[in-house]
Amino acid sequence: MIRFIGLCIFLGLFLILSIPVFFVEWIIGKFNPRARDISSLRIVQWAFSMMLWIAGTRITYIGEENIPDGPVLYVGNHRSFFDIPITYTRCKDLTGFVSKKEMEKFPLLVTWMRYLYCLFLDREDIRAGLKTILQAIEHVKNGISIFIFPEGTRNKGEELSLLPFHEGSFKIADKTGCPIIPVSINNTNQIFEAHFPRVEKQHIVVEYGNPIYMKDMDKETRKKIGVYCHDIIEETIKRNANLL
Repeated sequence: MIRFIGLCIFLGLFLILSIPVFFVEWIIGKFNPRARDISSLRIVQWAFSMMLWIAGTRITYIGEENIPDGPVLYVGNHRSFFDIPITYTRCKDLTGFVSKKEMEKFPLLVTWMRYLYCLFLDREDIRAGLKTILQAIEHVKNGISIFIFPEGTRNKGEELSLLPFHEGSFKIADKTGCPIIPVSINNTNQIFEAHFPRVEKQHIVVEYGNPIYMKDMDKETRKKIGVYCHDIIEETIKRNANLL
């Protein structure tokens, strides 16, 4: 419980102390939007790094050299709230996460998310969902990477299992030509969700796969790109379970 309490205190203090920082970032953005974007990215990455330190998380990252320069579409499996801090701390440049619409209800947190080009997906409204995907396409065209969890929600099933991937997520890569980076994440649910409300020290493995370019695929594979990426990630997390 000590780690859980520590995380709650840190997050609360960070969000409260962020209020004047928002004003400073707003002023910076008026003169240099790129500088504002990068400073916001680094501030949030620092906060996430502190949260992982408090949680006692040890992380092995594999394959970061596979991430090319320029905007990409990251697709990963999703089992924990910690998936975002663990992956976001390693983003080299601007990256917006696609999150559920309910996250907009959290004041201050949502401000940071909007500063960092995160998008909010309404899973119950198909038209709104399409609009979110179109916004993501525009972000990629403007040089901002997108990170999405194509399972659509946190997977609470058996360890090393994945939910089916939603094919619509991959329109971002299809319409922009950006590479897809499969991200395989092992053991994050054991930090918190598996024994709520305790936060426990864990070893996490994150592997970035080789970039996938849809333009290089045959027509049939392109149609089932979700299945293709799903299988890559599933195979990788099963292999990496031996590293824990």
